[in-house]
Amino acid sequence: MTVKNDAAQPPAAPGPEPSGRLDRFFKITERGSSLGREVRGGLATFFTMGYIVVLNPLIIGTVADDDGQFLGDLTEPGASIPLVAAATALVAGVLTLVMGLFGRYPFAMAAGLGLNAVVAFTLAGVMSWEDAMGIVVLEGLVITVLVLTGFRVAVFRAIPAALKTAIAVGLGLFIALIGFVDAGFVRRVPGSEGENSIPVQLGSTGSLSGWPTLVFAVGLLLTAILVARKVKGAILIGILAATVVAIIVEALAKAGPYNKGVGPDGKPVINPDGWQLNVPALPDKVVDTPDLSLLGEFSLLGSFERVGATAALLFVFTILLADFFDTMGTVVGVGAEGDMLDRDANLPGIRNVLLVDSVGAAAGGAGSVSSNTTYVESAAGVAEGARTGLASVITGLLFLVAMFFAPLVTIVPFEAATPALVVVGFLMMTQIKHIDMDDYDVAIPAFLTMVLMPFTFSITAGIGAGFISYVAIKVARRRFAEIHPLMWLIAALFVLYFTLTPIKEALGVG
Repeated sequence: MTVKNDAAQPPAAPGPEPSGRLDRFFKITERGSSLGREVRGGLATFFTMGYIVVLNPLIIGTVADDDGQFLGDLTEPGASIPLVAAATALVAGVLTLVMGLFGRYPFAMAAGLGLNAVVAFTLAGVMSWEDAMGIVVLEGLVITVLVLTGFRVAVFRAIPAALKTAIAVGLGLFIALIGFVDAGFVRRVPGSEGENSIPVQLGSTGSLSGWPTLVFAVGLLLTAILVARKVKGAILIGILAATVVAIIVEALAKAGPYNKGVGPDGKPVINPDGWQLNVPALPDKVVDTPDLSLLGEFSLLGSFERVGATAALLFVFTILLADFFDTMGTVVGVGAEGDMLDRDANLPGIRNVLLVDSVGAAAGGAGSVSSNTTYVESAAGVAEGARTGLASVITGLLFLVAMFFAPLVTIVPFEAATPALVVVGFLMMTQIKHIDMDDYDVAIPAFLTMVLMPFTFSITAGIGAGFISYVAIKVARRRFAEIHPLMWLIAALFVLYFTLTPIKEALGVG
């Protein structure tokens, strides 16, 4: 019998030493990154999610509230678009900088898609814009308290590792679908509400047509090839190259926008072969002075007077639950893609990340741009090698610059930026190998989580279905000891979330 002499073993080789104060602060070397990777990652994330500066104003800047007013008490539709664009860029820039400096991870923040639609089409329909933004501020304050008390972090750690992996995979499928839809490669079938029709199809007619679609296909193939060849900066190169191609194509072919406005009959005029959002072209005006007059335009408790306490609290709960688990899914998915999670699929220092994200919800309402949240497009930067908050600092600074250079942001069309989402979706999906598909107790909930995110176009719906089914299966198999106490509460909250409509109808709440 031989005895292992630990003292005789050579010491482990020390890792590379940090090269300076910046390196030590962001732990660049410690996390296996480099200054170049962080810069590329920050650029890739910005170009992938910079569309929000254009899209958010189109969602919340063109909808009238219950008083017939647009944001900023404007009466003309579209007049508030430049105000919303400037405020969107400012709030996103500041919060992303804070995430980088305080959270120390490569997560970028901006006005949350989906959440802004709820604010525009649900809240604004029954109250003023100031009241609606007050609801968002309240939700942000509540979720911040949940972080400070440790509840949000406890929930994060209570989720089984397999479900966390499923969230990451589902998120990959979800952002890939976002990429295909935003580029017009996959589209809703006209009249798809019919009983015998399918909800989506390839292109506008079941086949591919139009120059913008060609730009997307070229960008996707180029990015995929660069990633497969492990070229540094592959995703960023793909975005920039596709943008150049798009500008040339538009200059020669004049494809024009997808939505050409309203016709004489009052109906939208659609150009099916046009660009989905931005029409790529060199702008006449490069620099513009931002109008930040929307900041602070909110009423904290006005909604309680307008729609009543019950309805206001239900609105707060709806946005809170979506915000709570959307961010959790994003952090897990992007963290796993960057190999930043520990053996239990937890993110070290998660509390700081969740705290910044929670404050961001309130800040978004206070800035009149809707709740701000951590963006899944951060995965584009992580795929470029970003592992620290320095990448977020780069992205945040670019958002602040975008306030003054908003015309330049509109150069990059969806068709040039979204190939990155599809490729990143693939990278995130590869984690499915870590799920034991032979263990049906977790495999079935994992499956529901993965497929319902893209099928329902909702991160929260996928997570909710996975949690409820996980608890239900464990109960049916009498494996009560394997259910974390918080999982009971989370599953119950999701049951309430999924049944909010009949509950509102029963209470007579609009």
